Amino acid sequence: METQQRLERKKVKYSYGAYDKSNHEEQWIRITEGCPHNCPWCYEPQEFKIFGIPKIIRNNVKVIDMNLLAKKEAIGIIEELGTKKVNNKVVHYSLNAGIDYRFLTLEIAYALKKSRFVDCRLAWDWKMDQQYKLKDAVDNLLKAGYKPNDITIYMVCNYKICDYEEQCRKLDLCKVWGVKVVDCWYDNQTSPNIIPLHWNDKQIKSFRKKCRKHNHLVNFGIDPEIPSVKL
Repeated sequence: METQQRLERKKVKYSYGAYDKSNHEEQWIRITEGCPHNCPWCYEPQEFKIFGIPKIIRNNVKVIDMNLLAKKEAIGIIEELGTKKVNNKVVHYSLNAGIDYRFLTLEIAYALKKSRFVDCRLAWDWKMDQQYKLKDAVDNLLKAGYKPNDITIYMVCNYKICDYEEQCRKLDLCKVWGVKVVDCWYDNQTSPNIIPLHWNDKQIKSFRKKCRKHNHLVNFGIDPEIPSVKL
């Protein structure tokens, strides 16, 4: 109980205005701020702010907006990003946070593909009863030209919304869809320093192992950890 109270006290909002940083290979930008949902595990403010697109100086750009698609300006921003070039070469983008499936229309999916957004990530933090909406979002991405292994599902773990058993059922469904999974641990905790809150240590280790194995199978089509033998 004391550990959970300590984690609750350190809540701070995720976004702090416009962002534009780069190294020699990549650029990280924040164009908008705010999300309408106010989910209990998320610290993103609800107020919407639009900062505009900074100068693009790298050919690989990560857009770190927490919920770009929630803004009415989203499709225009995506299309404008697609027009950018650096050193006469096109720019490839990724949305660092999971796409909100509730706003992913087929039109936006086509815009993401045309503007060269790669490795599309969808956030599935709620329960199994959202499976139909997630499937619609996955189908929209597939119709737009993405392959199943271009798609990754984010799941928040070690939180009270979904217990271990329900997350395993969601993982099973992702096997059927052939999409990858990222286990995101509540309060931005990272392995091997995940503090058991709503899951126990055994469940945490088990789910991490299941996700790694799942992604091996999606990426390689076989289990690369099992050696081939001659008959």
